[in-house]
Amino acid sequence: MGLSLQSRASPSARTSEQLRILGQANGIPPFEEKMRTAGLDPLRAIGIAVFQINVGKLCNQACHHCHVDAGPDRKEVMGRETAELCIRVLAKTETPNVDITGGAPELNPNFRWLVEQAVALGRHVMDRCNLSVLLLPGQADLANFLAQNKVEVIASLPYYREAQTDAQRGEGVFTKSIFALRKLNELGYGHLGSGLILDLVHNPGGAFLPPKQQAIEAQFRRELERRHGIVFNNLYTMTNMPIGRFLEFLRASGNYDGYMQRLVNAFNPVAAAEVMCRYIISVGWDGALYDCDFNQMLGLPLGFGLPQHVREFDAALLYERRIATRNHCYGCTAGPGSSCGGSIT
Repeated sequence: MGLSLQSRASPSARTSEQLRILGQANGIPPFEEKMRTAGLDPLRAIGIAVFQINVGKLCNQACHHCHVDAGPDRKEVMGRETAELCIRVLAKTETPNVDITGGAPELNPNFRWLVEQAVALGRHVMDRCNLSVLLLPGQADLANFLAQNKVEVIASLPYYREAQTDAQRGEGVFTKSIFALRKLNELGYGHLGSGLILDLVHNPGGAFLPPKQQAIEAQFRRELERRHGIVFNNLYTMTNMPIGRFLEFLRASGNYDGYMQRLVNAFNPVAAAEVMCRYIISVGWDGALYDCDFNQMLGLPLGFGLPQHVREFDAALLYERRIATRNHCYGCTAGPGSSCGGSIT
């Protein structure tokens, strides 16, 4: 059944193995072939609207669907030198948005410094938050810090019911998430006119595509307010990418070939033309550059002779760069599409 994500291979060996598996799915045409048919190959960037910084894989949770393979035992953490390089690059660009992710990005000792520096540069900062991190003993003032800096909180919440959320994210996580959401609401997050944006992210619990974003958002809005008095701004649906722990689940459960075929059958040229890698650059915890966070987790760096590290950042080369693709990209182009900002179409 391939490599275990727990201990049988190094992280680099696991990502290499996953790339090999993705390239050998039964009956699945290469993603590039599908894009050529749609008149979209080679895929190229159209600028950089989002400067995404993955500050590491350390997390207080170990979610079953995690494409990052993050957890409490991961040692990959961005150091201060690399964080400073990111801010120097940001200062030389007009990129309006900074997306800080992990792991639990807030556990990185440089997280608050990065936020403050990006805000000082006049950039809009987004924090990919697992919610439970707000309740850790050492993070008692975190919610207030985020509010003071007007950081947009993009929070994972697989479902508005406890059983489904805990099945994905661990026992007791739903209760902690609700407590954290209430804390954010008390500070003004999620309330119209407050300037404090709270978005939720929903992803399916199994080997199927997410429901229509507008419909599931209405359900979340109604049920969270009725059951828990919680309000939020937007809900994003995301397709589970066939990488990381979710890929291992697919293979162990015998759903891999079927899921990949489902993604291929749902290929949408309109979504493919608007995929997030066309307007984002992703920086790894060690400063390596990637077209997106998913490529980063597969160890698939920028190709075609492009700069490989943030210290070599060259806007002229990167803004219209050719994008490296593989079969996992079917996840972003299925149905209405999937991105860090939810459905594409």
